[in-house]
Amino acid sequence: MRILLEFLYYLGYSIKKRYALRNQKSLSQKVICLGNITLGGTGKTPAAIALAEEAKKRGFKPCILTRGYKGRAKGPCFVSRGEGPLLDEYQAGDEALLMAEKLKGIPIVKGKDRYEAGLFAIQNLKSQIPDIKSILFILDDGFQHWGLARDRDILLIDSINPFGNRRLLPLGSLREPIGAINRADIIVITKADKTRNQSGSSQQSIINSLIGEIRQYNTKAQIFSAEHRPLAFITTKGETLPSKWAEGKNFFGFCGIGNPISFNETLLSVNIELTGFKTFRDHYRYNQNDVQLITRDAEKCGADWIVTTEKDIMRLKGLSLPDNLVSLTIEFSVDDKFYEEVFKCS
Repeated sequence: MRILLEFLYYLGYSIKKRYALRNQKSLSQKVICLGNITLGGTGKTPAAIALAEEAKKRGFKPCILTRGYKGRAKGPCFVSRGEGPLLDEYQAGDEALLMAEKLKGIPIVKGKDRYEAGLFAIQNLKSQIPDIKSILFILDDGFQHWGLARDRDILLIDSINPFGNRRLLPLGSLREPIGAINRADIIVITKADKTRNQSGSSQQSIINSLIGEIRQYNTKAQIFSAEHRPLAFITTKGETLPSKWAEGKNFFGFCGIGNPISFNETLLSVNIELTGFKTFRDHYRYNQNDVQLITRDAEKCGADWIVTTEKDIMRLKGLSLPDNLVSLTIEFSVDDKFYEEVFKCS
């Protein structure tokens, strides 16, 4: 039965991919795709934010096209025109809302069909961007969105857990077979600073081993390593506290993201005392009862502070939150050569 389920997924995946590629459409503007082959956990949202900000710095007019996962708003529609969110988390989804809050001067369009979303952006940004051909579209979480042609395919691979149990959905976390790596023009091994191995192997040897496996499927792509660095803590009132502020303090952590282990390790890397840690399913939508249970658990663990991710905070908006709750801001850090390679297409 398990093998049958995996086969049925692969059959559906193959049919969908073949149909999408046969009917693939192109926008007149350049398109850079950012995605992965696993379910979450690669640090895609900080990478998308960094990519859009760098594009803007280099004089491009970036516009993000996103599915807005879990967002209920029917697309295409603006999550932001570059001046902050126009939708809430329920309508936009946590990732799209976080990008809208972080990115200033960068439009974000939500739409299941990214080609239609691109046309919508072109039509509605004419007054904002007179030279409409100068738009650079960033296709967020688009590695499996074959319906829209792209000029660069950037694939993110999590160094901590690259391919899960190497099984396709629903038995594993792979969205498509590992061989799909061969489509990537650029590959980024994320969280390279957090790799660890029970046998005591060095970080670099683990990265080198992963690169060796990648090269079995893709010999042409440029491969880069990136870090996801803790930057600061943000209070519920919007106050920014430097990462050193947390050193030695007692925290209770919780999250509902694709790779909670990574968040746990990031917290420990800033030398906090983590007295307890609670996980929820990826993209979990919290209610007030959850907040009360988290607060109670934190008190039982003797924690003075409660900490979560920025994406989780997006899903906590509208609820009554304790004053001792903070979120941790993460920065995507990669060599400038990565951006030079990305923007060669533009």
